[in-house]
Amino acid sequence: MQTYGNPSVTYDWYAGNSGTANRSGKFIAAHAAHAGLMMFWAGAFTLFELARYDSSVAMGNQNLICLPHLAQLGIGGIENGVITEPYGCTVIAVLHLIFSGVLGAGGILHSTRYDGDLGNYPEGSRPKKFDFEWDDPDKLTFILGHHLIFLGLANIQFVEWAQYHGIWDTALGATRTVSYNLDLGMIWNHQADFLQITSLEDVMGGHAFLAFFQIIGGAFHIITKQFGEYTEFKGKGLLSAEAVLSYSLAGVGYCALVAAFWSSTNTTVYSTEFFGDVLQLKFDFAPYFVDTDPSLATGAHTARAWLANVHFYLGFFFIQGHLWHALRAMGFDFRRVGKAFDNMENAKITNG
Repeated sequence: MQTYGNPSVTYDWYAGNSGTANRSGKFIAAHAAHAGLMMFWAGAFTLFELARYDSSVAMGNQNLICLPHLAQLGIGGIENGVITEPYGCTVIAVLHLIFSGVLGAGGILHSTRYDGDLGNYPEGSRPKKFDFEWDDPDKLTFILGHHLIFLGLANIQFVEWAQYHGIWDTALGATRTVSYNLDLGMIWNHQADFLQITSLEDVMGGHAFLAFFQIIGGAFHIITKQFGEYTEFKGKGLLSAEAVLSYSLAGVGYCALVAAFWSSTNTTVYSTEFFGDVLQLKFDFAPYFVDTDPSLATGAHTARAWLANVHFYLGFFFIQGHLWHALRAMGFDFRRVGKAFDNMENAKITNG
C-alpha cells in the first residue's frame, strides 16, 4: 500500500485491504471469507426468491435475479418460461449455503489458527510455496497460473453442462443440449460485435476456446519465470499491492461494463422469458437503461433493467477505483489536491 515514505503508517479500520497488504496468510483468509459471503448470498437469495415466486407472472417482471439465471441453465423444469420443478433450484441454493459455511470456516481457520504470513513457514513446505511479495513477478505469475487453470476448468464445466444437460434456448422455447462450435474465425470476428451473437453453439464455442486458452496460459505462468534480469522494460516498479489492486479493479470494471451492455440487449443468453424485454440506453444526468415493456406498472422494472443498470454503475465506480489506486501506486499524493484548494482559498483571502 502507498505509504508516501512513512514506514510506520497506519490505516483506519475501514481500509480493509491494508490488513492483507504484506501478509499472504491473511490474504488467503480474506479470499476464502469473501467467497463464502458470495456463496451465502447466492444460496439465501435463491431461497428468498423461491418463497415469493409467482408462476402466474412473467419471471422477468418479478424483480428476480438468481432464478432467471438458474432457469437459463435449464434448472427448474422450465416449461413456457415457468418453473415447474422448484426442487432443482432448492438443491442449488442449499449447496451454496453448505459451501458458504465451508469457505467461511476456511477463512476463520486461516485467520486465527494459521500464520498470517506464509513466509514464516519452513522452506520447502507447501504453505511457503504460496508465499509472495507484491514486487516479486515470479511468485505472482506462479499464483496467477493457478487462478487461470481454475477459470479454465469452470469454462469446461459450463460447456459440458450445456452439452449433456442442456440450457434454455429462447428460439425453441425449451431446454436443449448444445454442442460447442469451436470456430476460431467466428470467435475472432465476434470480438467487436459480441452483442449480436444469436447462436448458443457459438456461445459455447467461445467458452470452449477460453477454457483451452486459460489452462494453457495457467500452465505457462506456473512453469515459467522471468528470463534474465527483472528490468523496467519488463515492468519493474509497476508491481505493488496498490498497483495489483488497481489492475484487478480495471478488469472487474471492464467485465461489469461488458455485462451491462450484453444483458441489456442480447436475448440469446438473457432470454425475454426470464429477464424481460430488451432495454433502451438513455442519458439524463448520466447514462442509464430503461424498460421498453409498456405493460409494466408505474415504477416497476424488469430483471434485465436491474441487471444492466447495477452492472453499469458498479463498473463505472470500479474504474474510478482503478484510477485512484493506479495513481497512488505511481506515487501521486492525493493530499496535494486538498492543499492546492487550501492555497487557492488563502490566496483569495490575501488578495481581498
